[in-house]
Amino acid sequence: MPATSDPAGIAAVEGLVRGLLFLGGFVLLALAERWRPRRGRRHRLDRRRRWTTNLGLAVIDTLVLRLVLPAAAVGAALGFEARGLGAFPMLGLPGWLAAVMGFLALDLAIWAQHVAMHRVPLLWRLHRIHHLDTALDTTTALRFHPAEILLSAAWKILVILVLGIPAAAVLAFEAALSLAALFNHADLDLGRADRPLSRVIATPDWHRIHHSTVPAETDSNYAFLLTLWDRLSGLARTAPAGGHDAMNIGLQDDPAGQASLPGLLILPFRKHEPGSSNRFA
Repeated sequence: MPATSDPAGIAAVEGLVRGLLFLGGFVLLALAERWRPRRGRRHRLDRRRRWTTNLGLAVIDTLVLRLVLPAAAVGAALGFEARGLGAFPMLGLPGWLAAVMGFLALDLAIWAQHVAMHRVPLLWRLHRIHHLDTALDTTTALRFHPAEILLSAAWKILVILVLGIPAAAVLAFEAALSLAALFNHADLDLGRADRPLSRVIATPDWHRIHHSTVPAETDSNYAFLLTLWDRLSGLARTAPAGGHDAMNIGLQDDPAGQASLPGLLILPFRKHEPGSSNRFA
C-alpha cells in the first residue's frame, strides 16, 4: 500500500465492504436459525423487543465508533505500516509471517480482553450489557455498550502499533471476527459437526456455554474465533452441566435483564441494584 494512501478514506471503504459482508452473514445466519434451530422458539422469548434493543445498540455503536475513531483499526494499521512502526518491521519479518503472527496476536488480544471484561470490576459493568440478553441468537453478537466498543477498538490499535501488524492481516481479522461473532451466537444446530469444529473455532454450542446463568460456565469458553486460547488456559468447557436444551441464558436473577435500550446505555454508570449480577460485591 503506498505511503500516500489516505488511511481514513481507505478505512471508510473498508468499513463499507466489511459492513456489507457482515449484513450478508447476518441475513444468512438468521435464516439458518429458522431452518435448523438448536433450542427452538421456546427459548427465543420476546424476539421483537430483543431485536429492537440489540439492533439499536449496533447502530449506536457504529455511529459512536465512526465519530470517535473514524479510521478504526485498519486505517490505523495503514498509517503505522507506511511509517514502518512496530516490532515486526523492526525485526524484518517476511510479510506473510508478519500477517500470520499478527492475525494470531489479534485473536489472542481479543480473547484476553474478553477475560478482562469479566474479571475487572469496571470493565464488567460495561460487558454485563452483553450477558443480560436472556436468549441467544445472531443479534446477541451486536449487543455491546458503545464504551466497550471504543475500548476494544483502542486496545486493537495499541496491539497493532506495538507489533506493526500488516493492514491486510488486520482487515482479514476484522472480517473474520465479525462473522465468527455472528456464527457462534446463532441459535443454530450443526449436529455432529459442532464438536469437531469446536476444536478449532468457537461454534454455537461452544460459545452458548459462556452465556449460561451458571457462574462456573459463564467463566469459561471466552473465545470468539480460535478455541486454542481457552484450551491452553484451562478455561475450556465442552458441555453445560444441565445440557444445552435445559440451560438458562443470561445473568441469574438480575432485575436489569429486561432493561430498555436507554436503560442499558446508562446501566454501567448506575449503582448496582439489590440482587443484580455484581460479581465483585
